[in-house]
Amino acid sequence: MNKQIAPYGSWRSPITTDLIVSATVGLGSVRTDGEDIYWLESRPLEGGRSVIVRYTQDGSLCDVTPAPFNVRTRVHEYGGGAYTVRDGVVYFSNFADQQLYRITPGQAPVALTAPGPRYADGVVDTARGRFICVREEHTDTAVLNTIVSIDLAGGGESVLACGHDFYSSPRLSPDGSQLAWLSWNHPDMPWDGTTLWLAELTTDGPIGEAVAIAGGRQESVFQPEWSPDGVLYFVSDRTGWWNLYRWRGEAAETLHERAAEFGLPQWVFGLSTYAFLNADCLLCTFGEQGLTRLGLLDTQTLEMKLIDTPYSEVSGPQFLPGRAIFTASSTTEANAVVCLDLATYRIEVLRRASDLSIDRGYFSIPEPVTFPTTDGRTAYGFFYAPQNRDFEAPSGERPPLLVKSHGGPTAATTSAFNLKIQYWTSRGFGVLDVNYGGSTGYGRAFREQLNDRWGIVDVDDCVSGANYLVERGDADVERLAIDGGSAGGFTTLCALTFRHVFKAGASYYGVSDLEALAQDTHKFESRYLDKLVGPYPERLDIYRERSPIHFTDRLDCPIIFFQGLEDKVVPPSQAEVMVEALRTRGLPVAYVPFAGEQHGFRRAENIKRSLDAEFYFYSQVFRFESAEQLEPLHIFNQ
Repeated sequence: MNKQIAPYGSWRSPITTDLIVSATVGLGSVRTDGEDIYWLESRPLEGGRSVIVRYTQDGSLCDVTPAPFNVRTRVHEYGGGAYTVRDGVVYFSNFADQQLYRITPGQAPVALTAPGPRYADGVVDTARGRFICVREEHTDTAVLNTIVSIDLAGGGESVLACGHDFYSSPRLSPDGSQLAWLSWNHPDMPWDGTTLWLAELTTDGPIGEAVAIAGGRQESVFQPEWSPDGVLYFVSDRTGWWNLYRWRGEAAETLHERAAEFGLPQWVFGLSTYAFLNADCLLCTFGEQGLTRLGLLDTQTLEMKLIDTPYSEVSGPQFLPGRAIFTASSTTEANAVVCLDLATYRIEVLRRASDLSIDRGYFSIPEPVTFPTTDGRTAYGFFYAPQNRDFEAPSGERPPLLVKSHGGPTAATTSAFNLKIQYWTSRGFGVLDVNYGGSTGYGRAFREQLNDRWGIVDVDDCVSGANYLVERGDADVERLAIDGGSAGGFTTLCALTFRHVFKAGASYYGVSDLEALAQDTHKFESRYLDKLVGPYPERLDIYRERSPIHFTDRLDCPIIFFQGLEDKVVPPSQAEVMVEALRTRGLPVAYVPFAGEQHGFRRAENIKRSLDAEFYFYSQVFRFESAEQLEPLHIFNQ
């Protein structure tokens, strides 16, 4: 088939925002109970409502939580660990009132707690008839985090562990005699340093003396988990990489030393990278060279057997007899809940995030790239070249490039199939998804490159990545754009303010004023900037030096801002002050606020609007004709 000749950006694509939001759900938080499998579905067409879904032995699917219940907790604002299943009974946090509810099969949800506190990351203590979880209480003057037990008969609550700033991962031993958990204190984040505690439980419930068995301020411990025979396992980065360990009463024992990441940054509760098939074998996932691998570890011989799958990203492993359950995606297949038969290695897909049947000729396959950056460092990323089976550009034209800066900033981008990226590439944009210094997945030393240098290292790496592709001939130097959300929005605004490489950008609920962020954000991140920037207010000079809001006179290109009006992590004022400054300066600027959205957009109409609006904005800035009619956007000073 002869391709049509058309400028980059003007290619017609079947990957529309209507298609993306109507045929895509979010999948995660897989759990198993008996022979049943559970997971969470985030549904844009239901206002972003998260629903617990059950998959039974006969292959049937059903919603466990009825409308309008929305399974989501606001502990740490980011949530996670919002539900637990035990013997067919489901316990979950409801977003609207943050109460903990119980659903017994065949019955309606019943509230176990009163409105006010928030709950997450729970386990059921069957022998004592209680639920053990993290509780977060908000008062007019403070936010208090503790581990509590909730009486499942009467609803009364008692504190089991307190005194630290943060808690996570309360895990009960199989015989119910011991409780393990993690804690950490300001100014550390959980990927900086956590402590693993172990305590005996008395018959009637209180804990005995807690003993710290691993961790500290320079060691991040992740996912304590009990084996079926009562041995405590965990992940630690004491060697510079998150590796597997176990505790058998005297010292931590290394299970499989590898320059790979078996842990994750605990931005949310309930994350897991391993699960026990039995006492002698655990299934684990780990990140190595930008990809996720799957393996079986023999806990007796400590031999690792790698399992080949067609997936580049695997997460949240769980088990059933003879089967592994997890979510997975590849470079061409959307995220799915997958069942792997461990005898035959046959794969069964239980639920796909998207059932779209789009010809792969419209898909761009990510190319892992490694490129030099400042101070002799190396940065990483995935490059997606423009790809559309129906179109090609005029001879000699180079494509516009969109550089993506992930959030966190202690997070990472992956090669997992992403329709939002394919939206751009199928219209004629190149996309570079950057893992800058500070990203997770490349060891602790790489993660710590951002300490004291947020707004410098990340910006340098995004700029270096763009320049690298320009030098390769894969991008038009006059049509370089950058976007990012949250911390990625800060990187975006810094790149646009303090460098002059990008010609346009988009900030999604991004930080423009570090001082305002230090003064007005939630408890979980309220001291995060101590390490990324410096102690506040002692180093107020640095906070101001790196805040784009104080240097709008250096801006010389158009920017569009997207903001949820109920965002408690990065308040709307961060965007609004910046927008007004740009309007006053006479630079092209657009502002798209969304009522009812928090930190990140979940409603179908808002996901659609933001993606189309960003594309429309660039079509005006870079002067190309869109192949489709998009909703007009008001651009000030245009």
